[in-house]
Amino acid sequence: MGHSRAEKAQSRERIITAAAQTIRERGIDALSIGELMRSVGLTHGAFYVHFESRDALVAAALERALLDGEAAAAAARRGVGKRTVKSILNNYLSRAHRDAPGAGCAVAALAGDVARSGPATRRAMIQKLDNYLAAMAEAHGGAPRDEVADFSLAAWSTMIGAIALSRVFAGDPRSDQVLAAARKMILDAEQRPSDPVPKPPAATP
Repeated sequence: MGHSRAEKAQSRERIITAAAQTIRERGIDALSIGELMRSVGLTHGAFYVHFESRDALVAAALERALLDGEAAAAAARRGVGKRTVKSILNNYLSRAHRDAPGAGCAVAALAGDVARSGPATRRAMIQKLDNYLAAMAEAHGGAPRDEVADFSLAAWSTMIGAIALSRVFAGDPRSDQVLAAARKMILDAEQRPSDPVPKPPAATP
């Protein structure tokens, strides 16, 4: 690889890394190309050397944010033995995770933004969610397959919502209470047989 190609690759890496942190901290809509390029020491015009459009950058930044969140979770559980529901909760529903959105789970930080995005962006997040659901199902185990799937969906819905809500309550004692209540609810649910999941009400004509 020539010197100029190496520099281009390094610049692209800096842009994606900075963009991934920005969208986790402030959301996709807050991503400003001009501000981003200044933060990495490049000109606004240089952006188009690396990306065709802002949408292309958002896609790359989201993928990086999701991968970084997954890598951070893997590092946190390294050397702690077999993953359990409790260990997943201890890692995810923690003050450290709550207080560092720029380095935490991109799903909790960006689910609302991604839900309003196109199919390709949603698919990228769904792929990571499928990994999360499978890990929780494996950690839970010991129940009929449908019950494990329901538990995993309910647990992750609670966990992701709890992180988001605890950040809303930043500086308020209820922020810690949200995390503790979510943790207790999931652990209680793990210990008791699951109730049938009610179907959503039919749409009113």
